[in-house]
Amino acid sequence: MKNALSLLWALPCLILPALCGCPSAASAQSTSISGYIKDSLSAEALIGATIFAPDFKAGATANNYGFYALSVPAEPPFEVVVSYVGYRTRRYTITVDTKGKRDFLLPQKDNTLQEVVVSAKPADQNVQQARMSVIDLPIKDIKSIAMIAGERDVLKAVQFLPGVQTGNEGTTGFYVRGGNTDQNLVLLDEATVYNPNHLFGLFSTFNVNALNNVTLIKGGFPAQFGGRLSSILDITMREGNNKKFQGEGGIGLLSSNLTLEGPLQKGKSSYIISARRSYADLLAKPLLRKSNEQGSYFLYDVNAKVNYILGKNDHVFLSFFKGLDNASYTAANSLNYGINFGNTTGTFRWNHLIGSKMFVNTAVIFTNYHLSLSTSQNNFYSLLYTGVVDKSAKTTLEWYPNNKHSIKVGAQYIYHALTPAAVSARIPRIRKRIQLKPDSLMQVFSNESAFFINDEWIANRRLGLNFGLRIPYFFTQNSAYPLVEPRVTAKYSLDDATSLKLAYTDMNQFLHLVPNSTASLPTDIWISSSDIVKPQKSRQVALGLFRNFSRNRYETSIEAYYKTMRNQALFKEGTQIVVDSDLDEKLTFGNGTSYGLELFVRKSEGKLTGWVAYTLSKTTQQFAALNLGRSFPFTYDRRHVLNVVAMYQLNKKWSFAGNFVFNSGGAYTLPVGRIPVYEGGGSLYDDYYSDYTDRNNYRLNAAHRLDLSASCKKTSHLFRWHYDSEWVFSLYNVYSRRNPYFVYLTTDPVTKEPKAKQVSLIPIIPGVSYNFKF
Repeated sequence: MKNALSLLWALPCLILPALCGCPSAASAQSTSISGYIKDSLSAEALIGATIFAPDFKAGATANNYGFYALSVPAEPPFEVVVSYVGYRTRRYTITVDTKGKRDFLLPQKDNTLQEVVVSAKPADQNVQQARMSVIDLPIKDIKSIAMIAGERDVLKAVQFLPGVQTGNEGTTGFYVRGGNTDQNLVLLDEATVYNPNHLFGLFSTFNVNALNNVTLIKGGFPAQFGGRLSSILDITMREGNNKKFQGEGGIGLLSSNLTLEGPLQKGKSSYIISARRSYADLLAKPLLRKSNEQGSYFLYDVNAKVNYILGKNDHVFLSFFKGLDNASYTAANSLNYGINFGNTTGTFRWNHLIGSKMFVNTAVIFTNYHLSLSTSQNNFYSLLYTGVVDKSAKTTLEWYPNNKHSIKVGAQYIYHALTPAAVSARIPRIRKRIQLKPDSLMQVFSNESAFFINDEWIANRRLGLNFGLRIPYFFTQNSAYPLVEPRVTAKYSLDDATSLKLAYTDMNQFLHLVPNSTASLPTDIWISSSDIVKPQKSRQVALGLFRNFSRNRYETSIEAYYKTMRNQALFKEGTQIVVDSDLDEKLTFGNGTSYGLELFVRKSEGKLTGWVAYTLSKTTQQFAALNLGRSFPFTYDRRHVLNVVAMYQLNKKWSFAGNFVFNSGGAYTLPVGRIPVYEGGGSLYDDYYSDYTDRNNYRLNAAHRLDLSASCKKTSHLFRWHYDSEWVFSLYNVYSRRNPYFVYLTTDPVTKEPKAKQVSLIPIIPGVSYNFKF
């Protein structure tokens, strides 16, 4: 690992001479400017902001740190237009004195004022850029969407996007284009978050007050991303206000949160710390004392970040995140459980500028995830522990030789340490139960490295290409997998507002999350690729038509995709896990296919904003050892998914939001008969073996609901202090639709025949929360 890290740190020194020796396409009369685009009040980076030189029809986009680089084929003076969604567009004149490094500060837009119209044509990135299957979610939209109990939630907002399927009703699990949850790479400041959920998935582990930007990538993956098959959810934390101290927080029915930020050295360094905790355990105690039940539940998460500007060319960041859930429940003749899970991440990043056209980001990252679960019911008990510790480093050089090329090249190394262990058995009458102690469990070590290069090339006014190559290499003590992943996205403009796009991507995944349903609480175990467990592979082709209307106020797209997935892993039917099991030997492997059509319409400006997303899709799986080798529907295969999200700003004080969701029923398995067993054995619940003929042979009822919310904002005074306050009133599932959570079998007391019953957990839920900012 030490040698790999040394090579990684040396990479920029190895590749820079080669890149610097390349001839520049710019003429001798060209002018280059570069710098950062930031918020005028807090100096937060505006990720994805655009700078455009209208006289030369040349533009550039800010990267994940707000850095841009723009070249124009002329000497100053000339004008540029800087813009960002939710901020006021500004026009600046570049003179001889201001060329070179130039930062821009944009003020936030005041919704009560008339928007300033700039004559220059704004950048319509969704149409003109050679990227597809990518959706940016502004934090202001996430904060406005109607949510359960008023909890602002990133993953709930992601579920409203096209191509995304939801898990069980009310949960934050998401499934992208036929992939499982483990095929989504969730990044927080470049650190992997393996389980981004709280409260059994009721809301996510991300506190939106600490976040700057959220981007979902479903296809056409850039080469700098890898290790997952289905999606990248790239989340960036805020840096903190480096001009003045401020704070914000909220008090809700499920949890409360507080965020504090300010300068360490004004204009040079800043910090932000954000914390959230639930109080379900405090509310439940009085109720449980009056019954025979005992239980507790609490969760918390903490985000912290500091950054320091070392000089005009160097900027360092240190990020930290920790989230934890702890729950237990005990009752006579019922399901008893204890669960503890959480994530801890840390990221150190160094940004370095080389001249005006090169940007280097180097990061050292630590991730620790664990899940410990114990359950018992009737005569059976189950234990599970799964842990993942990652130590990684990554360096990326971004080179902007001219406005036609944006080149990224870099490398990444990850050292994985996995701890998978599970056991399920009858409760012994005399002997003690088996115990799983994390410190004594065997760990599985593996190494994952990758080299990547990506070039976004504007060939001419109509044609743009984004092509890349990622070369991952995964190895353990007994196996090695050197692979090649080509990626290409092509854009052809039919006119100034319409384009066709085509994308092809190969992806590989070396860690597997294997569903384990040995108890009534479904859980998953992380395992590593080995000589038996081959890496998961996917190949995806997508075709899309993109068009904007009314000066980019309305963004529309329709995408069709076809994806194949190989080496999917599931436990063999009838598997009974014991603590000394070789889990690799208890798995079966198969393939999956998913294809569909996605429609997306979004309005980003004006009093009424929001989007409509519709997905028509089909996903099947086929395992030689399951379902007699026949293909069967994926558990979360839903033919139709419709999401409508609307937000209306009535005036400076009042705003309203509403969501409508419709999902076709997901697939599940029911037996066609039962066989009595008279000498022990049987299922987890009674002395019968169930007779299953087809896997996922039934469909749940369709799920739909309407959510509404109203927000009232005002500025208040406390002594000499001025602060903004907001009351949010919400109704989740307005007409109290009894949507399916799961189906279980019971026995009819009269006929003695088995009967399927639907369980619905979430009726209409009113919510109220209070948010403040000072």
